[in-house]
Amino acid sequence: MRELSDEKKAYLRNRHIGFVFQSFFLLPRLTAAENVELPLIYRGMDARSRKTRAAEALDRVGLSDREKHLPGELSGGQRQRVAIARALVNSPKLVLADEPTGNLDTATGTEIMEILKDLNGRGTTVVLITHEKEIADFARRTLLIRDGRIICQ
Repeated sequence: MRELSDEKKAYLRNRHIGFVFQSFFLLPRLTAAENVELPLIYRGMDARSRKTRAAEALDRVGLSDREKHLPGELSGGQRQRVAIARALVNSPKLVLADEPTGNLDTATGTEIMEILKDLNGRGTTVVLITHEKEIADFARRTLLIRDGRIICQ
């Protein structure tokens, strides 16, 4: 990766990696659907295809009825599902999820983990960072890292 240009790295991130952040990073003035469409805009996809793919991604996370809502009109769990839909819209091979349940109540966190577990069951690699044992228990494989070193597998 070090040898790749910034442009090539950006291309690979956009096409093959989906990112889910604890803080969602949704643009507040864009609807749920428009937030999900963003990676497709960067990819250069036409508007009709973008709208179709965004609608499918929102449906996959159970939010087809919220596509026109702004982030401020959504609950924390709904915002996280929009963020997951945005991460999935390009059908990535790898999803990197940094504390995706950290700002959520237990029930909503479980819903988010079920979505990620289903995604993994369909062949997408999910790398998830968490400090919560209950969340880590969803994984087929866990690594315990302390001070930058793997101490337990």
